[in-house]
Amino acid sequence: MPELPEVETTVRALRPYLLGRTVVDVQNNWPKHVVMPSLPEMRLRLHGRTITAINRRAKYLVFSLDDDETLLIHLKMSGRLLVVGRDEPADKHVHTIFSLDNGQELRFWDQRKFGRVYLVRDPEQVLGGLGPEPLAADFTAARLAERLHGRRRILKPLLLDQSFVAGIGNIYADESLFYARLHPQRTADTLKEPEVSALHAAIQQSLNLGIEREGASIDLYVKPDGSKGDMQNAVAVFRRTGQPCVQCGTPVRRIVLGGRSTHFCPNCQI
Repeated sequence: MPELPEVETTVRALRPYLLGRTVVDVQNNWPKHVVMPSLPEMRLRLHGRTITAINRRAKYLVFSLDDDETLLIHLKMSGRLLVVGRDEPADKHVHTIFSLDNGQELRFWDQRKFGRVYLVRDPEQVLGGLGPEPLAADFTAARLAERLHGRRRILKPLLLDQSFVAGIGNIYADESLFYARLHPQRTADTLKEPEVSALHAAIQQSLNLGIEREGASIDLYVKPDGSKGDMQNAVAVFRRTGQPCVQCGTPVRRIVLGGRSTHFCPNCQI
């Protein structure tokens, strides 16, 4: 958390406030937030730079700058970004602040302090190992089949592997496997062609629903304006242990796979 839909929601919410704005300073009180370059160098390189585009790659926010450098922010488990006036008192969980030319600040709130910030000339330094975007036009069922070919990994951990496909986390992996009617302990090499097609459609269905609902406000995620997303009210299996399956009424089960809680219907998912 946040996953692809939460990050996409954040990107869309920030654009009206940040596009065309110029960075005039950077402050930080948690050094591990700033991965590269050093904070003094980041302050120097960001000063006077204008934000020309804001996009998403996997779970990263990608800020394009007018000098062709790129600011990357990963929210990790608890991070969120908000834009407020410079005079507004900073919460104790705000650890990195980007001051803007209009008197506002982009603040990186991060209770668990796992978030990361990068300023790079080549985004592939950070993003190069990521798998394909699951909502991109070229991510077809055939491409998913190619990526599954020859793999014997269990499906749930495989979907969480960002080098396999980018942006899916625990919530949307569980939801995707439910929509595809696939047991999370199935291995990739057991899937037949119709099941691969079903998984492809299910991944896109769950992620698009998450974006439509503006993310799942489970744990610490909220939108940049502080309001909650609504996906938590539309999940089929995630964190619904013991509750009836929305399809058949069988109690939803929880197991642990690869150290992650996994939720599924033992009747619908085979």
